[in-house]
Amino acid sequence: MKAMILAAGLGKRMRPLTDHCPKPLLPVAGKPLIVHHLERLREANIHEVVINVSYRADQIIDALGDGDAYGLRIHWSRETAPLETGGGIQQALPLLGESPFLLVNGDVWCAALPAQHALHGDDLAHLVLVENPSHHLNGDFGLAEGRINLTSTERLTYAGIGVIHPALLAGQPQGAFALAPLLRAAIDNHRVSGECYTGPWVDVGTPERLAALENQLQGKRG
Repeated sequence: MKAMILAAGLGKRMRPLTDHCPKPLLPVAGKPLIVHHLERLREANIHEVVINVSYRADQIIDALGDGDAYGLRIHWSRETAPLETGGGIQQALPLLGESPFLLVNGDVWCAALPAQHALHGDDLAHLVLVENPSHHLNGDFGLAEGRINLTSTERLTYAGIGVIHPALLAGQPQGAFALAPLLRAAIDNHRVSGECYTGPWVDVGTPERLAALENQLQGKRG
């Protein structure tokens, strides 16, 4: 299985840290945030990774190169302007191929990427959910018997990690578009499975959360 890391965002919520450094390269526990993902992917025996880049793309590409230093092969998908999640994936599909792939948001930190989940039947996606963090108490999706739903009163938060079938994006026009509406439509059609990950996970969306993660990881190292 290949993986795709979403790393094309502008990092507006992380300013001023991202004024001169793209969010994927912000350091945490002595290494760029995105390098934690690369190490987790290697541990999960994934060796081909597609990374989409736009804001300060050259900085990211220069820092990571072809992935050889991390035991991976990196393929780059450049976006002249950010294409949102759906458009970014669509542009990268020629690099990803026709098989399901692991999708990882570049701005989350996870202690271990959940094992790649094989899609069953005509499923279009498998989403990893986590307990709701304090900044997102209402959650995103319901989970019952391994299936994602939009009807449960108790909801969990999408972890920014999932397995996507390229067919989820079939028929979409070129250009920028969001992935969420496509996922909701697939959920309505009962074509999305899911799981709840209970290990350490952080949505590194603000300077404060980045600092808290740094303190947490430095404390463990100490």
